[in-house]
Amino acid sequence: MKGGTAIDDRQRRVRLAQRHRLLARLRTDDVVRIADDLVALHSTDPVSVVLSVLVRMEHPSIEAVEDVVYERRALIRHHAMRRTLWLASPDTVRRMHAAATRKLVGPERRRTIKMLAASGVLEPESWLDSAREQILADLHAHGPSTAREIGQRVEAVRQPLRLAEGKSYATIQGAHSRVITQLGFEGRILRARPTSWITGAYRYTVAEDWLPGGVEDAELDEAVAAAALAGSYLRRFGPVTTTDLQWWTGWTLGLTRRALLDCGAVEIELADGPGWLAPGDESLHDPEDPSREAVLDLEPWVALLPGLDPTTMGWKQRGWYLPDAAAEAFDSVGNGGPTIWVDGRIVGAWAQDRAGEVHLHYFETVPAKRRREVDDRVAELKAMIGDTRFSVRFPGNIHAELDPTGRRVRRQWSSALKEPPGVGAAG
Repeated sequence: MKGGTAIDDRQRRVRLAQRHRLLARLRTDDVVRIADDLVALHSTDPVSVVLSVLVRMEHPSIEAVEDVVYERRALIRHHAMRRTLWLASPDTVRRMHAAATRKLVGPERRRTIKMLAASGVLEPESWLDSAREQILADLHAHGPSTAREIGQRVEAVRQPLRLAEGKSYATIQGAHSRVITQLGFEGRILRARPTSWITGAYRYTVAEDWLPGGVEDAELDEAVAAAALAGSYLRRFGPVTTTDLQWWTGWTLGLTRRALLDCGAVEIELADGPGWLAPGDESLHDPEDPSREAVLDLEPWVALLPGLDPTTMGWKQRGWYLPDAAAEAFDSVGNGGPTIWVDGRIVGAWAQDRAGEVHLHYFETVPAKRRREVDDRVAELKAMIGDTRFSVRFPGNIHAELDPTGRRVRRQWSSALKEPPGVGAAG
């Protein structure tokens, strides 16, 4: 239905705030619902998962998040779209596996076999098959274990791999680490509880031991799973462009177009061209009561979102929420660091220093009243995490220029501004 409905940037920001639970009135303590409302949580940086949930909770609690993930096991970690590690409900994980992860298995296996051959293993394919079975047997016998623990117990899989020989960054990696990754892509093992919520040193476990039925659904083919995944994405992030969906999933253009067709996506007009909505989503509905249309006015709100938050990373074409001046919130390949949001736009960045102080940088002039609201969010963040200190694995370009006092360096302010954007420590 080309051109049938037009949605402007303001309406997109209304949808973002309401559907991603960034309004204070929409916070909830239902951790699974938060994850579902974002389709899946980015988990490449383990800090992102916890902070993304906490800022959307009515009563933020790290213990509550860990209970859902590691005791109830109602959310599962798995590599999927863009080879990224995600945390999502089991049904979503199974769709992600069928639509995105299965196709990673073959290339990953060929890459590992090539590394084994280059490192002197005479029969790399049979070696890999044997190593896979030995690691699975070890995990069946000992339960959740770190890669180090597996390598210590199963000495035969500790074949050293020589990587980037002759290069300045040459290194040696234990082959068992790559076998573990391979088994993860296959859906044979899953990540269990890490050593702490801020570290990526996970324990691994046999998938069926952690999640009844595992992640592989043999009856779910790629096309059906892709349509379901695209539909979920449109309902939570729509309107989106074809480019947005292709980037978010890492699919080919052909699979992206087929998924849009199969999920019944409705074509609409955006400020910068055509876009897509889920069927029946032309009018905005209240996320708490789908039978009632939501407030169409842009309600004031501010938020401090962590690096790789699903909202920050939800679209490839970001001009409607990312002003040009705020591009440095991202790195050179499009990973978003910790950001400050005001009324549906990224207006600044934040960082925690080693002393636990939170420093803010504004990309544009923000009224004093709104900055005080941001300071309130900083106080909330400190209360959530207590004495915990963490580093950001994928900082934006701006974060490399924040020194411990919060001052930016090597930057000339635009003469168009009456004064340079504020920089300083909050709280």
